[in-house]
Amino acid sequence: MTNQLTFKILEDIAQDLSGDEVSFPTFLDVTFKVRAALRNPKLNIEQLAKLVSVEPLMSAKTIRMANSVALNPTGRPVADVKSAIVRVGMEAVRTVSFAVAMEQLIQSRQMKAFADISRKLWDHIAHVAALCRLLAPKIAPKVNADEAMFAGMVHDIGVFYLLSRAAQFPEMVEDRPALYDLLMGWHDNIGHALLSALGQPEAILVAVQEHEQDREIGEEKSLSDVLFIANKIANTMSCWHDGGTDADEMERLTRILGEKTLKEIREESEEAVISLKRALGA
Repeated sequence: MTNQLTFKILEDIAQDLSGDEVSFPTFLDVTFKVRAALRNPKLNIEQLAKLVSVEPLMSAKTIRMANSVALNPTGRPVADVKSAIVRVGMEAVRTVSFAVAMEQLIQSRQMKAFADISRKLWDHIAHVAALCRLLAPKIAPKVNADEAMFAGMVHDIGVFYLLSRAAQFPEMVEDRPALYDLLMGWHDNIGHALLSALGQPEAILVAVQEHEQDREIGEEKSLSDVLFIANKIANTMSCWHDGGTDADEMERLTRILGEKTLKEIREESEEAVISLKRALGA
């Protein structure tokens, strides 16, 4: 029965995401407004600030992000949306829109049965997003830090999407082993398909699909590498499932990054990570 149910959930999602008109869950509504706005080459900061200002959660998160340790090293606070966008950049608003969307989903009635998973997952996602923002300049200078943060924010969106579908089936809600098999086995591919339907850039799609895949990491690191490493580091502190980063994987990360860089990322960047996580809402 469980296998049939898993197949039914995946079949429904596949039909949804392969059609001409994709039926997106309502929690993504806010992201469409931001996506549409950012696609306009003539969009200016005043127009984006006006859009953000009508969404109280987005306004608060954008200002908190602008005042975070990672993005405000001088300690000079900003209190209005326009000044916050000037500081964080227009592209960072895309990350904030997904943070708002996910937070709304977590608080929705349909996710009540998965409250324990959702809390851990949201903490993990915010941690990875913060680490990506800090890692990119240190280990991959050619990778845009805002794009890296966005990749971190959406890397597990497939888990949220699968949970929102699984919530419709009481049998899946009760069968946690089957649920975790579904989430772990399919979240990367579902996330890739969902973000593709949302029209996200190819580099983001590849990074999300590959974030759990072991790989050789060369001297010149890509966005996919940054997300992979951030996910591994975050799994030592805030993992949403049982498969956290083990000692062998940490030893490999030490070889890839160098002991000094890894120590700096894990210790010296701790305050910045906590600050960004709080700004995103975790």
